[in-house]
Amino acid sequence: MIYQFGPFELDIASVELRSGESRLNIEPQVFAVLALLIENRDRMVTKEEIIEKVWDGRIVSDAALASRVKSARQALGDDGKSQQFIRTIHGRGYRFVADARMSRGGAAVQRSSANHSTDTKSAAFQLPLAERILKPSLAVLPFRLIGDGGRYASLAVALPDELITELSRLRWLFISARGSSFRLRNPETEFSEIGAVLGVRYCLWGTVEVSDRRIVVGVELVDTIDGGVVWADRFSGAIDDVHAIREEIRSRVLVALELQIPIHEASIALHAAPGNLDAWSAYHLGLQHLYRFNRLDNVAAEALFQQSISLDPYFARAHAGLSFIHFQTAFMRYSDHIDEDVVEARRFAERAVELDPLDPFVNFTMGRTYWLEGDLDRSLGWFERSTTICPHFAQGIYAQAWTESLATRAAEARTHIDLAIRLSPLDPLHYAMLATRAFTHVGVGEDIEAARWADRAARSPGAHVLIAMIAAAVHALGGDTKHAEFWAQNVRARNGNLTRADFARSFPMKSEDMRARVQRALAHLGF
Repeated sequence: MIYQFGPFELDIASVELRSGESRLNIEPQVFAVLALLIENRDRMVTKEEIIEKVWDGRIVSDAALASRVKSARQALGDDGKSQQFIRTIHGRGYRFVADARMSRGGAAVQRSSANHSTDTKSAAFQLPLAERILKPSLAVLPFRLIGDGGRYASLAVALPDELITELSRLRWLFISARGSSFRLRNPETEFSEIGAVLGVRYCLWGTVEVSDRRIVVGVELVDTIDGGVVWADRFSGAIDDVHAIREEIRSRVLVALELQIPIHEASIALHAAPGNLDAWSAYHLGLQHLYRFNRLDNVAAEALFQQSISLDPYFARAHAGLSFIHFQTAFMRYSDHIDEDVVEARRFAERAVELDPLDPFVNFTMGRTYWLEGDLDRSLGWFERSTTICPHFAQGIYAQAWTESLATRAAEARTHIDLAIRLSPLDPLHYAMLATRAFTHVGVGEDIEAARWADRAARSPGAHVLIAMIAAAVHALGGDTKHAEFWAQNVRARNGNLTRADFARSFPMKSEDMRARVQRALAHLGF
């Protein structure tokens, strides 16, 4: 994903800040601060959140944070007086205020940071709880054909029809039946009317244009309350590749909705009083905290998932969310009672499976509980089940690849992790996907290539301290002492208590040779 603002581009995947054709050199922490601010440009980011996310919660002075912000401004030709890009909210935090364009593969969506209004959204949510649509709900409308599509005109109906079938796999999302949504073909109908008639919060619609042996398809996800575009993308290719394009549209739309609707629901929930949150709103707000991967947000997410369950004890994903919380606590050594968290992770996952055995996220969380015990075979079985239920579930595919990489099944792991990265380049677990790609190379002795991927992983937003430990070990294996020491110091600065035994427990490698190589590398670095 690339963020474009003014003359600059911030490339998250390659961890680069560019101006025109030039790459600007900035320190990793400065990049991480800038990425965090621009990714959360619709709100102020507190000093505490920046420190927790960028420095992993260790004690950092306000002066150190201010120094990184100053460096980011200098890289952008900004300063504390003009504050064209980064605004200081005195005593509280910072906010990215410039207009930014988010792009991937030529598709772009613009959102203004400074002028982004939520008045209509907030007003819409003053309705009594009983009158609100509690579960996310969506109608897929017939696509609009632009021009004469000839023999391919039927795609305007075939594509949305296929999407209804695919999206029905998302058990957390209510999909209006084709017989209802396809009756609303009038392009002049307002989205608010469609929402009222069908009782849905979201509409998915698009356009199909065929010309000069090429096909172009645009897709939009729209909020029916205020008519705002939540997500949009554009697909194009040679007409001879129409079947491949159809498959790409199905997979990318499925993954996008898994990410974009929860983010949007969490944004809505932020404007509601805590006492007025329903089960789904509390869950989606909990997800937002969960995916920040730090101690403080882990605690906040746990409280919101508990609140969700108190409102709806049969909500499987909220139980799965609590399993995720305890997995993360045990995996990251956030607690002195790791064994208890392992037990709790399993207990909540089992309850989630009992409530909804066909939810891919539920199966994903169950698989990770076996990971904590080093039982890769049983773990893999649950991940495979999650991707059988939903073949485009990127987090399940990533977890399957990670487990395969630890089992030294490099070829299978590489195929799966490349698919996960392609399906969900904005995933909260993107840094872990890159680290998995590194491990696929470690398993076959390709240490130089492994180091390249590990470095990208460790520099990616959200990457926790164990990812930096991977980078240290892999650089050492590749003979790059300078970078190995750099990441080793980074690990010690963030958590001076981590040992190579902790690493071995978190990443239970099946191959004795692979495990021994990594352990020797960490020992050489003083762990």
